[in-house]
Amino acid sequence: MESLGMKLDTPPVNADFWRARHVLLTGHTGFKGTWATHWLSILGADVTGLALAPDTVPSMFELTGARDCIAHHVCDIRDGSAVAAVVGKADPELVLHMAAQPLVRRSVREPVDTFATNVMGTVNLLEALRSAQRLKAVLVVTTDKVYENSESGLAFCEEDALGGHDPYAASKAACEIAVSSFARTYFAEKGIPVATARGGNVIGGGDFSEDRLVPDIWRAMQKGEALRVRYPRATRPWQHVLDCLAGYLTYLAALAEGRTTERALNFGPEPGSPMMVAEIVASMQQALGTRTAYVLDEGPKPREMLALTLNSERARNSLNWSDRLPGEAALQATAGWYKALADGEDMRRFTLYQIDAFMTARAGQLAHAER
Repeated sequence: MESLGMKLDTPPVNADFWRARHVLLTGHTGFKGTWATHWLSILGADVTGLALAPDTVPSMFELTGARDCIAHHVCDIRDGSAVAAVVGKADPELVLHMAAQPLVRRSVREPVDTFATNVMGTVNLLEALRSAQRLKAVLVVTTDKVYENSESGLAFCEEDALGGHDPYAASKAACEIAVSSFARTYFAEKGIPVATARGGNVIGGGDFSEDRLVPDIWRAMQKGEALRVRYPRATRPWQHVLDCLAGYLTYLAALAEGRTTERALNFGPEPGSPMMVAEIVASMQQALGTRTAYVLDEGPKPREMLALTLNSERARNSLNWSDRLPGEAALQATAGWYKALADGEDMRRFTLYQIDAFMTARAGQLAHAER
């Protein structure tokens, strides 16, 4: 099979740890949440999901039949009583909290709902978890945008000041503070680690969200329309969804087993020349077999940071984690998923193949499922 540039020196997620674990996964109907649902199911975990119904058509959750892999609960994280009921029923050992309002432009339109979801939703979950009887560790996913960004181009470290220009970034920074408060006030005395993971810009098959680059490329191709790009020279720490989730799962396991005392970690690609939006566009369009072009979106848009880079050395050193699909490999794997969808493939089967290929280092399978 062809090589996609997959690095083979990173240990896969430890399947033995996850087998038969009782896991609460919030946000399981979203893009990253659906990938996590399938992966945890492959690992043999007993997973309860808490999320809103999918809010895109199509959705990866429905395309891949993910509800068959999980105890599926439609629940608004802003409803404290509903959250407490799901937590009480699940009584989880491990919690991966990804439910969020994750879109910058929506946060500008809907700041109150964004803060309610990202801050008070997390508070509702942590409050409910205070009564969980067999809880061993909690990991709350925030974002690379939690840092106060002066656009110096320097890579952010975990000790850097939190901030946030737009409501999304600010709500996630506030979430970090809330998590730290609950961790120290309620969970530390029980010996239960509660930590945050600050992930980079995640790409991968199955994302159909509004105002995100890869889904916008896919939609423009499907409609035969010109792709509109807001900030073609902006740089981001682009990372494949499986690399990001491998970091989260490795971190959560290390917390539960007492192998790390880190309470906040960055997860992003290895340092190097960051890729501009325009470069991502050209590579993705070429991989999808469509014309490589875009037009500048001159319409009204909120200000976005042009430079954003993460320093993930602490995660690499403390967890022995690294991204297995750097740069072009991540783009090829992403394009492979969307091409499979266009070709009418069984998308659950293809998704499981990509996860298995990632875990077993069969690089070519990420782009082309075995027939």
